[in-house]
Amino acid sequence: MAPRRTRMPKGWTAPPERLRLHIQNVAPMDLVYKVTETRYMAAAAKFPELAARIDVTVTEEADAFARYVSDADVLIGWRFPHQDTFALAPRLKWIHMTGAGIEHVMPLDWLPPGTVLTNNRGVHAPKAEQFAMTALLMLNERIPETITVQREGLWRRHYATAIQGKTALIIGVGNMGVAAAKAARKLGLHVLGIRRSGKSHRSVHEMTTPDRLHDMMRRADFVVVTAPLTLETERLVDAAALDCLKPTAGLVNMGRARIVDYEALQVRLSDGRLRGAVLDVFDPEPLPADSPLWTAPNVIITPHVSSDDEDNYGLLTIELVFENLARWYAGKPLRNVVDAGLRY
Repeated sequence: MAPRRTRMPKGWTAPPERLRLHIQNVAPMDLVYKVTETRYMAAAAKFPELAARIDVTVTEEADAFARYVSDADVLIGWRFPHQDTFALAPRLKWIHMTGAGIEHVMPLDWLPPGTVLTNNRGVHAPKAEQFAMTALLMLNERIPETITVQREGLWRRHYATAIQGKTALIIGVGNMGVAAAKAARKLGLHVLGIRRSGKSHRSVHEMTTPDRLHDMMRRADFVVVTAPLTLETERLVDAAALDCLKPTAGLVNMGRARIVDYEALQVRLSDGRLRGAVLDVFDPEPLPADSPLWTAPNVIITPHVSSDDEDNYGLLTIELVFENLARWYAGKPLRNVVDAGLRY
């Protein structure tokens, strides 16, 4: 949850004079996540000298993966046969993941020494701030309750108070958490934060560590979960933590589903121990049609879109890669290197 110093792995070497970059998009995924040739060229235009040193291939064909990576130095992708990648691509030095969470490629025992894995941390921040503000306002205006009674065809008024002066707790103050904290401050909220290190941040009024979760939950009118899924954060917001919240409190999950006990959350929403929730992440995804969450009272479900900018996500991804390529050629550490122990 906290910033950390980037260390390049032992055996990390300078880039070749002429670099081979392969972009492996996932065919079934929405266009928003893809680094298309058009998006690559738009980013390359901002880095013309660097782009002139790169030979690039772009494909969505899973069957062609082995052929395209055989001489690649850098791979951009999300789902690929990671266990076999380095047998297929002996020259590969760096893989950039087009998302932030990397649970599907853990553990990183398949990553050889002297190679790096980076992720998309930070690309989500502008859109995440906008969504967090929307979700906080919806919870404050009691929109989840209004939607519930609307489905039942009932005219039942829910009165709300102004949001200014209330308290928001951000669980996981990384890039997305900072975005949520900025949104909360713009709304006039007092912002509490929880991060692994407890290190302060200018967007958070009070910062602490996960061992004080229950104390912070008791003070919160709104909880926004933005942490990555790690061994420490899985089921962090369990029944005991939820029981610390006021009955008027609301919860937003923009991080990972398995951080929150959704069964316990649903029970507390149903019996009035919590006022509302906005949930954007689920396990599994897509959320199965028979999931009780679809009809749970006082819940707004969004299909994992909170931080994905339709027009700019793919472009921001490749721009991040170009910035890291420039760092590599300059002999500087890459940004967003994944720590195998922390899992982000």
